[in-house]
Amino acid sequence: MRRDDNDDPFDEFFREIERMMDEMMGSEGDVHIDRDGPNGGGDLHVDVHETDDEVRVVADIPGVEKDAIDLKCDGSVLTIDADSHQREYHERLTLPSEVDEHSASATYNNGILEVTFDREEDSADIEL
Repeated sequence: MRRDDNDDPFDEFFREIERMMDEMMGSEGDVHIDRDGPNGGGDLHVDVHETDDEVRVVADIPGVEKDAIDLKCDGSVLTIDADSHQREYHERLTLPSEVDEHSASATYNNGILEVTFDREEDSADIEL
């Protein structure tokens, strides 16, 4: 018998944690993870670290080959899709600040994915 993932008993728990973290960190720490798909989401552990210069995303993706990971970023949302013979991961993370998606660098080692972006400048200097 297969459990319907839409009835995940931990959804409310994770929403409450996200709400408390957003409240504690203010608008600077607004990170949201969309959990979707019948075989995707929910089990992917993700940490987001932000400094003045960069945003770093670290995700645990065990049992997946490097070639089976697809990453996309539009400057504010990082999408992680990964497939193995046993699992599928589909995660959309709203990043805490705008990033330069063309500056991205990624590594995958022993099931740990790390993606680093340069932060996008809030405003450009204009010289006269």
